Amino acid sequence: MNLHIIALFKFNENYLMEAVELFQNLVKETRKEEGCLQYDLIEDKDNKGTFFLIELWESVEHHNRHNGQDHLLDFRRDASRMMESTTEVYKGFKIY
Repeated sequence: MNLHIIALFKFNENYLMEAVELFQNLVKETRKEEGCLQYDLIEDKDNKGTFFLIELWESVEHHNRHNGQDHLLDFRRDASRMMESTTEVYKGFKIY
């Protein structure tokens, strides 16, 4: 069963250019992973520094493997100093 994920990030406005660079690398590398069906970065149109990752994984197992990838671990390490708050992550399965 496909796993849908929305991850919400809020970055300090002083770091927006750096944040986008980190996201670009993360998205590029993640899209190469087996089981990644969608991985898109969205910037909130009304709130500067607020970004969404819209993810679709072939399975929970594929997403679990993603969590151990170096590019994701590097992103988490580098982004943590730039963020205003912790990341919110919502996971679910399509019901209709």
